Amino acid sequence: MSSEENLEIGRKMMEIVNMQDPELLDDLLVPDYVNKQLKIQSREDLKEVLRRQYIGFPDIHRTIEDIVADENSVWIKARITATHTGEYRGIAPTGKKVVMEAVPHYRIVDGKIVEGWSVWNPIDYLGKLGVIEYKGFPDEIVQPV
Repeated sequence: MSSEENLEIGRKMMEIVNMQDPELLDDLLVPDYVNKQLKIQSREDLKEVLRRQYIGFPDIHRTIEDIVADENSVWIKARITATHTGEYRGIAPTGKKVVMEAVPHYRIVDGKIVEGWSVWNPIDYLGKLGVIEYKGFPDEIVQPV
């Protein structure tokens, strides 16, 4: 696939997850889609993860801030906003609104997403929900490289 075609696949993926209709993923992902980070072993597993996410965060929305692709994959810098109004992963609703940054990466073969993973900070997310106390990294730890 060309990088332009893969950019379109990445945009379509974000559009579908924002539509909150996981069945639309059938045209975009192979049945044996994997995400080792999330322990997902199939497209159906991903659909279930998304369904639970929609219950916990009914207004969840991903905004593409940047997108880059090559002939094999697409990287997306996404801003995620959501309000925790339903139970999610055993966490009772907090009513808190969270804003997160994530960078999902999708590997694409013959026009279908075969593998995904994402860079994000789950500790920050849990801190924003008030589930754990997290104040970020102290200044003395975060140093320019």
